[in-house]
Amino acid sequence: MTMPKKHVVTAIAAIASLGALTACSGGGTTGSSTPVPSDGAASGSVTMWTYPVIADEAAHKKFWDEQIAEFTAENPDVDVKVEIYPWAGRDETLATGIAGGKGPDVVYLIPDQLPKYAKSLAAVDNYITDNTGDLRENAAKSVSIDGAMMGAPLIMNSKPLVCNAAAFDAIGEPGNYPATWDDLMTLAPKFKDAGYDVTNYWGAVDATLNESFYPLLWQAGGSVFSEDGTKVAFDSPEGVEALQFVTDLAEGGFVEKDLLTTIPAFEQTRTAQGKIACTWQQGPGDVASFWGEENTVVLPSLKQAESIGYGTVGSLALMKKAENLDAAGKWLAFATRPEASAEYAKAAGWFTPYTSQTGLYGDDATMAALEATLDATTSGDLNEKSREVMGILAPEIQAALIGQKTPEQAMKDAAAAANPLLG
Repeated sequence: MTMPKKHVVTAIAAIASLGALTACSGGGTTGSSTPVPSDGAASGSVTMWTYPVIADEAAHKKFWDEQIAEFTAENPDVDVKVEIYPWAGRDETLATGIAGGKGPDVVYLIPDQLPKYAKSLAAVDNYITDNTGDLRENAAKSVSIDGAMMGAPLIMNSKPLVCNAAAFDAIGEPGNYPATWDDLMTLAPKFKDAGYDVTNYWGAVDATLNESFYPLLWQAGGSVFSEDGTKVAFDSPEGVEALQFVTDLAEGGFVEKDLLTTIPAFEQTRTAQGKIACTWQQGPGDVASFWGEENTVVLPSLKQAESIGYGTVGSLALMKKAENLDAAGKWLAFATRPEASAEYAKAAGWFTPYTSQTGLYGDDATMAALEATLDATTSGDLNEKSREVMGILAPEIQAALIGQKTPEQAMKDAAAAANPLLG
């Protein structure tokens, strides 16, 4: 399988609006209703909003047209309409629609959006009971608030460690890929001497921390928020350790300096030029067309206290004020069943959250390796203020990276600014 080239500007800069991810409980208020499906076929109209998950517009429309036809064959009194909106401005459009009483009945959301809209959502637990038997635990956790599933998982993906085999060959270390932070740091001087960066780090303040700093925080054993979501937890020893690690990489000249403050066109980066050993911020589809598929090696995420990486889950959520709530809930359950999930995931180049739907890409070794990392991912702490907190933390991290503050001071200052948002 030839992996598609993806524009990393979307993955890095726009993810704040497209949805940087986070999961677990705390900081959100669930919808007050947990509806129970009625017996028999549903009736009424249902409108669903989604976004260009499948890049091919015609293929995307065809998928949903086929799902609608199959669903209405079983529920002839339901009129389902799927509307595909652009990624850009989707939060603004959805918020405006909800406020004006013209929002959808079902909507595609990712974990960090769920607490933001939780008061408008109905829990889906009772509708998707037939689908949850083989749902990956981390996928279910990523859409759950206070023990209720506020979205039905549809697709998921992973950002583990991806290494450039050609770079390791160039320094005489073929196959000696790092498994731990210490491994990466030990290799760093040798790569530097040979004209390579050991990794990359996107430190610009508008780059998402979900793919840059948070994986290191999780690997150190830390978290962004306290368990109850009432204060931040990144100013812990684990948080300082994570920031010290990336600061050491920057101070040692082991990462591309420009990326610490700017987001250049990906084609202009040393990553795209093949002058890098490993990355956890780009997936194999981002780099294979630059490195060569034969040199793109997918590995488990780096380990400090644990080996864990960032992963995202796309889900369908049910609006509490849907005019025909039962019809909307039954459509949501149908649209996220394992068979539909597998078809949708493969068309999008993603994976399904169901353990029964594996091996979608046949003998493609890269995709099989990527799929094998799904269980070792997290979307992080699900909190209503996650994006605002990220906006406070990012410039403090950057200050440490460029030598303006110590890691300890940066974490302390960020916590002091962020905690009032959560009180």
